Amino acid sequence: MPLYLNDDQAMLRDTARGFIAAEGAIAKQLRHLRDAGSKDGLGRDLWKQFAEMGFTGILIDEGDGGLGLGHVEAGIVLEEIGRNLTPSPFLTSAVAFVAALKGTALRERWYPGILSGETVAALAIDEGAKHRPDSIAMRAERSGNGFRLSGAKQFVVHGASADVTLVAARTDEGLTLFAVEKEARGLDVEGVRLADASIGARLAFDNVEVDADAVVGEVGGGESVLARALNAGRAGAAAELVGVGAAAMDMTVGYLKQRKQFGRLIGEFQALQFRAAHLYSELEIARAATLKAQQLLDEGDSGAEAMVSVAKAKAGRAAQLAVQEGVQMHGGIGMTDEYDIGLYMKRDRVLNELFGDPAYHADKLARMHGY
Repeated sequence: MPLYLNDDQAMLRDTARGFIAAEGAIAKQLRHLRDAGSKDGLGRDLWKQFAEMGFTGILIDEGDGGLGLGHVEAGIVLEEIGRNLTPSPFLTSAVAFVAALKGTALRERWYPGILSGETVAALAIDEGAKHRPDSIAMRAERSGNGFRLSGAKQFVVHGASADVTLVAARTDEGLTLFAVEKEARGLDVEGVRLADASIGARLAFDNVEVDADAVVGEVGGGESVLARALNAGRAGAAAELVGVGAAAMDMTVGYLKQRKQFGRLIGEFQALQFRAAHLYSELEIARAATLKAQQLLDEGDSGAEAMVSVAKAKAGRAAQLAVQEGVQMHGGIGMTDEYDIGLYMKRDRVLNELFGDPAYHADKLARMHGY
């Protein structure tokens, strides 16, 4: 497929860009929620507006009440979320969680709430300081007609606000995923503010009992469910990183055209022009890699997982370059809270770690190719 959007996708982009720039702007959402000390770190009203726009149903099949679109369309919305640093559970709820529930009975339980903007979902995968899904140690022991979960998870984005959390644990049969509701007895949730002012959580499971209906897919069959969720989440995070990097670059280029030193616009200095051109090319490569990964996921291509890792790594590197160059070219004011460029750097750091940083995905690709 060509690496550009078709007419329908371009129309969605224009719609999402206008809506999110107006309703999800930094001053209206991120700064307001942060300065007000929001315990959610996200706008519930805005989440319902996402639902009214139809965005929450992009990956949900038409037979389940959604739009029946794909990862390309979800990425279009996520890039605009990244451009505006919009605090939204779209990535975890309407992308990763929805992808995990595809083809399972639990979609009938949770899709309606996602579609209406009433439900927020989180993913509890990681247990250590870094993203290592192969090292999941949390246990789920059989108890009557269900299971008893014991262990801990951390870096659970939106975990303090989630109505349901997708939890990965080990059973005797193998890796199994569970949809755990927030009212579950024995579940302790510690909300923590992340670097970008969003709210994550540390979750402690003290013999949390869930019935068999909470199992996502089959007992012991969690590898495929987790792969769906992670591939969707990684491709989505890559798209959001492209948006973060693109907005940071636009902001920086705009500053280069206004700021004067020694009687000249600093954008006239050739050294800065070279750096801006290099940044532009890196972001375009990242955008192309991300679009290709999304297309392969939509096609069900066997090479999708590898391309998703390429996209996540490349988008992470490009966004990191964009925010670093942005802060440096702004000079001292780039470090102040008054200017938004520093907020983009903070968001970049959280997104880079989410679902695996560039080093993780470079290593993953090397192993996939026999190194």
